[in-house]
Amino acid sequence: MPDTVLVLKTEEATGLLKMDEAIKLMGEAFHDYGEKRAKVIPRSRLNIPQPNVETPTWFWLNVIPGAVPCHGVAAVRLDAAQLTYSRKAGQTRMEFPGDFSGLVLIWEMATRNLLGIVHDHAVSALRVAATTGVAADYLVRKDVESLGIYGAGEQAGAQVEALCAIRPSIKHVKVFSPTASTRERFCKRLGETLNVQATAVDNPRDCARGSHVLIAATNTNDPIIHGEWLEPGMHVVTNLGGDKQFGQRRELHDEVVQRASFVVVNSKEQIVLDQKTDLISPLRRGFITWDNVFEIGDLCIGHHPGRTAESQVTLHLNNCGMGIQFAAVCKRIIEIARERGIGTELPSHLFMTRRKEGEVYSP
Repeated sequence: MPDTVLVLKTEEATGLLKMDEAIKLMGEAFHDYGEKRAKVIPRSRLNIPQPNVETPTWFWLNVIPGAVPCHGVAAVRLDAAQLTYSRKAGQTRMEFPGDFSGLVLIWEMATRNLLGIVHDHAVSALRVAATTGVAADYLVRKDVESLGIYGAGEQAGAQVEALCAIRPSIKHVKVFSPTASTRERFCKRLGETLNVQATAVDNPRDCARGSHVLIAATNTNDPIIHGEWLEPGMHVVTNLGGDKQFGQRRELHDEVVQRASFVVVNSKEQIVLDQKTDLISPLRRGFITWDNVFEIGDLCIGHHPGRTAESQVTLHLNNCGMGIQFAAVCKRIIEIARERGIGTELPSHLFMTRRKEGEVYSP
């Protein structure tokens, strides 16, 4: 291992790791997590109101740590940004205007060496979609051909790519987003990059009709998927995060959870800490119990079998970022970048305290 720390900017890290490999690495990380070897500290956020601004604005600090022993690395994601809410097309939407700092730091556990620093925007959509792909392999029917997606941004594109990687049988994609020109451009890109027939729809209901997989990848605060839209055998995915201060954010009506045969989440602990409305509300209404809520790790280690019948409605709440996600993908991205001579190398002594042989620090 070179005695340097590799720094990768967004444009350098983007595209280095392909989706199929990212899904494989993510599956290994969640298997480690299911076996209780991989560890996380729940995601934590600071939201500080900013004075003297016309629109309510918060300083936002996001911290996500985790370690994956099977990959030999630990990581922390750190973000500093400003957060606002606005009304667009009749919906409240969360936005991050202006400049921001988003970094993932990756350490080799055996040596404590800092391997690299990766700008997190390059991996955010990739690690979310790879997590969707891991769960989908257990939850999506083998014969699916159609997919509906709400959203037309980077997250939405990565979600479709992950599902197509897991189920190459997908040939048709329907897209809804509030802006017609945006969804038309998105459809054109999907057709060019994924060899699918992508169609823009004007009505959210039409996006669900006849779809075998239904995905929400939006920045809305308001429910967009209705329970009565679900059809037998459908798999539903929501990718909306949240925290306790802004816990009202949701993409699903309670009846979606009520219709599901069972629910899979990334982290039960984070659901409780965030009071994630998409699940907490139907739990409180008695539409589901915790006995019917499982984690992806449970699927990966065989504690839960996943889909057992073609007619089941399955639901994955891709509810939070976890440090194991960033550790899994960023280690490999750094390896690929070094192989290709990409990035900026900094001396490791800037980031490490080296001890003399036999020297021990006692506080």
